[in-house]
Amino acid sequence: RQAGHHVSMHAVHRAIGLPGEDLLAHLLGDGQERDTSEDEALSAAHDTLYGTYFDRLPRIDAADELLRALDRRGWRVVLVTSAGSEELDALRRAVDADDVIAATASSDDVEEGKPAPDPVHHALELADASAHASVFVGDTVWDMKAAARAGVAAVGLLCGGIPRHDLEEAGARAVYRDPADLLGRLDQSPFA
Repeated sequence: RQAGHHVSMHAVHRAIGLPGEDLLAHLLGDGQERDTSEDEALSAAHDTLYGTYFDRLPRIDAADELLRALDRRGWRVVLVTSAGSEELDALRRAVDADDVIAATASSDDVEEGKPAPDPVHHALELADASAHASVFVGDTVWDMKAAARAGVAAVGLLCGGIPRHDLEEAGARAVYRDPADLLGRLDQSPFA
């Protein structure tokens, strides 16, 4: 809004999880529909404003317990995000399970972010795992699409605020309320 663009909160919420360039195109239209000369300044302003929230990012309830349970079952945990390194550090603090996170993949590591499969492919390489033997957990449509495009089973979490139908339509094989719900039903999940 500071730059004269009026975008609904609903549209912003549904764009969460997209990398910067894709976020602007999704919210404001691609380069054929608008002047993109402000994009760099808009991205910088977004990053600066958004960065002020990193220290206030709350703990993600039960995420640490879920990841530790998966680690005990022999799963290699790789944290995948469209975020850059600063946001990744904040996410790691919110998850609070560094002892079981084998590797991380951020937007800094790939050419194209979600919904492209690149971040998921990179995570598979880091985990030395095949797509058919892996599971991707996320809370956005873009997470589900990236996993599906990479041939990885996608598990959706409703705690990100995206409706079940949208996650399933984007490729989620199973959907859970939050990490605690998935943890409580691990034996009936794609991780079983």
